[in-house]
Amino acid sequence: MNTVLLAVILIPIVEIYLFIKIGSQIGAFTTIFLVFFTAVVGVYYARYEGINTLRSGMTQIIKNQIPAHELISGAAIAFAAVLLIIPGFATDLVGFLLIIPITRRLILGRLNKKFENKETKKSNFIEGEFEDIEDDNDRKI
Repeated sequence: MNTVLLAVILIPIVEIYLFIKIGSQIGAFTTIFLVFFTAVVGVYYARYEGINTLRSGMTQIIKNQIPAHELISGAAIAFAAVLLIIPGFATDLVGFLLIIPITRRLILGRLNKKFENKETKKSNFIEGEFEDIEDDNDRKI
C-alpha cells in the first residue's frame, strides 16, 4: 500500500484516539487549550530556530562552503512547523522533536552523511573539456 495513503489514514486515527484518551483524563477545555498552546509555542520556537539556521547557513556561504546541514535543517524546521500547526498530540510530538536541535541532528544524521558523501565524491573530479590535436598541426607552426 502507498505510504502516503497509509499516513493519511492512520495519522487522524491516532490523533482522534489521543484526543479521546487525553481529553478523558484532563478534560475537554484543557485539551483544546493544550492543542492551541503547543501550536503557538511551537510556531514561535520554529521561527527562532529557523532564523538561527539561516544565520548559520549565511556564515557557511561566507566561508565559501556548502551549507548542507543548514539546508536539511531548514526543511526539517519548516516541516515541523506544519506538524505543529496541525491539531494533535502525536504530530506535536514529532514537530517538537524536529525543532529541537539535538534531536533534529540525531534524526537527520543519516541524511546528512549521505549528502556529505556525495559532496566529497564530487570533489575528486575536475570537470573540463578537451580537444585532440593532431601531431601534424604542431609541426607546421
